[in-house]
Amino acid sequence: MSSKVQSLRERILSRSEIEGLIADGHQILIFDRKVLKVDAWLQYHPGGDKAILHMVGKDATDEITMFHSVDALRMLERYQIGRIEGRWVNFVPPIQGGIFQRHEEEVSGGEKTNTASESCQDGLFKRSGQTYLGLDSRTDTISLSSTVEPDTLKAHTGSLPKPGFLDIRTKQEIDLDLSRYPSLDPTKQDEIVQKFQELHERVKTEGLYDCPYWAYAIETCRYVFLAFLFVVFLRQGWYVASAVSLGMLWHLLVFTVHDAAHLSITHDYTTDSLIAFTIASFIGGLSASWWKRNHNIHHIVTNAPEHDPDIEHIPFFAISHRFFTSLRSTFYDRVMTYDPAARVFIRVQHWLYYPVLLFGRFNLYRLSWEHLLMGLGPRKGVAWWHRWYEMVGQVFFWTWFGYGVLYRSIPTMRDRFKFLMVSHMVAMPLHVLFTVSHFAMSTADLGASESFPQKMLRTTMDVDCPEWLNFWYGGLQFQVIHHLFPRLPRHNLARAQKLVLEYCEDVKIPYAFYGIVDSNKHVLGRLADVAKQATILAECQKAAAKDILRSH
Repeated sequence: MSSKVQSLRERILSRSEIEGLIADGHQILIFDRKVLKVDAWLQYHPGGDKAILHMVGKDATDEITMFHSVDALRMLERYQIGRIEGRWVNFVPPIQGGIFQRHEEEVSGGEKTNTASESCQDGLFKRSGQTYLGLDSRTDTISLSSTVEPDTLKAHTGSLPKPGFLDIRTKQEIDLDLSRYPSLDPTKQDEIVQKFQELHERVKTEGLYDCPYWAYAIETCRYVFLAFLFVVFLRQGWYVASAVSLGMLWHLLVFTVHDAAHLSITHDYTTDSLIAFTIASFIGGLSASWWKRNHNIHHIVTNAPEHDPDIEHIPFFAISHRFFTSLRSTFYDRVMTYDPAARVFIRVQHWLYYPVLLFGRFNLYRLSWEHLLMGLGPRKGVAWWHRWYEMVGQVFFWTWFGYGVLYRSIPTMRDRFKFLMVSHMVAMPLHVLFTVSHFAMSTADLGASESFPQKMLRTTMDVDCPEWLNFWYGGLQFQVIHHLFPRLPRHNLARAQKLVLEYCEDVKIPYAFYGIVDSNKHVLGRLADVAKQATILAECQKAAAKDILRSH
C-alpha cells in the first residue's frame, strides 16, 4: 500500500464531512473508529444489502464483530477512507428515515460551518417529520427529548395538536423501557459496550467458538433414525406415522440449517453454506439464502415494527399497536396495510396464534420461491451461486417429495392430502420457537444511542426447558445468547448463558428468562393486549365517525 493511500485512510473526518458523504448517497459506517465507505461492497455482501443499509451513519463495531470471522474483518481495511476522533454519536440511517445535509467547507467570511442535520442525530428519535410529542411521520415513534418545544410548535402551527390514543400508548411503552433498563446516557452505554467486549473476549478464551462435532454426530443419528421410520412407515402404508416422522425430521434439520447459515459449524463460509443450502433446499424445499437475508435484518433491528421482517405478519398478527397505522416495511418495501381483514384477525389474534402457525411451513415455501424467482439475494461475489444451487434443490425436492412420495407412493387423494397436512403441521412447534422469544418482548424504539447488547437483551427472551428436551428446541431456547453471539455453536450456548447472566448482573440489565409454559403465556398475553388495543381503536373511530355525522 502506498504511503499516499495510507495517509488518506488515516485522515480525520469531521461529523459534517461524514454526513455530507451520506447525503451524497454513499454508504458510510464506523468500525473501530475507522470510517468505511462500502458502496462497492453493497452488491457483493453475502448477507444482503439491507443489513448494511441499517448500519449507515452508525458505529457498527459490535454488530460487525459479532457477525463476521476474523478473516472477514480483515477485508474491511480496503474500504477505509478515514478515521474519527472522540466518541461517535450515531445518525439515524437513511433507510430508517434519517435526513442528511451536504457538507459545506466554508461560508461567506471564510468561516467553516457544520451542517450536521439535527433531525438525524442521536438525541432520542429526532428524525424527519417530527411533531409535538416527537411523533415521527415516517416511523410513528414518540420522542421523549425536549428538542421540540410546545411554544415553538404553537408559533408555527397556531395550536397544539392533541396526542391521539396510539401516540400516548407509544409514549407509555417507551417510558416503561426507560424506567426498567439502564440510562441511555453516553457514559453508561459506553460502559455497557466496554464490558460486553470484555465478555466477548472471555467467551473466546473459554473456547466457546469451538464446535463440538461429537454433538452433530448424535444429531445425525436422530436424522437417520427419523428418515428410516419415514420410509418404513410409508412402505407399510402407515401414512400418518410416516408423515409424523418426516415432519419431525424437517423440524430438527432446520436447526442445523440455522447453525450453518450463521457459520457456526465449521466457521468456513463455503462449507457451512453448502451444508445449509443442501439441507434447506434439497431435503426441505426451502431457501436458506432467503432465510439469511431475512434473518440478518432480524438480528440487527430486532423487534422494530417497520424494519424487522420476523414480526411483520399483518394481517394475521400484530405485536405492537404501531401496526394499526399501516407502517411501511423497509424490508419488504411496501406498506403493511391495516385493512379490514387485519382489523378482524388482530382482534382475535391470541386465539389464532397456534392455529395459524400450523400452516407456517406453507408460507415459508412462498417466501422462498419469491426470493429465488425475483433474484433478491446477492448475485455477485462469493454468494453468486446460491440462487442457482437452490433452484436445483427445489427441483430435486419436489421431484422426490411431490412426485415420488405424494404422487407415486400414496394411492388416494385423501391420503395424499392427509400426508401433506400432517407432515407440515407437525413442524408447527418450530414456528412457535422462532416467535415465542420475541413476540412478548419490547418493540419500543429507544433511539440510536442504545447500545447493541442492551437492545438485544431488551428485545429477546430465553426459554428454560428441561435438559433432555434441548434437542427439540435446537438451541433456540437460548435466543438471548444467540442474539449476542450469533456465530456461537448452539451446543455451547448453555455454557455461555452463565457468563451472560454475570454480565447482566454487573451492568444492571434485566435478563428475560421464562419456563415453557410462562413464555407461551407471555406471548398470548401480548397478543391479547394488542387485540384489546385494536378493539379500543375501532370503538374510538366509530365514536368519532358518529360525532362527524351529528355535526353535519
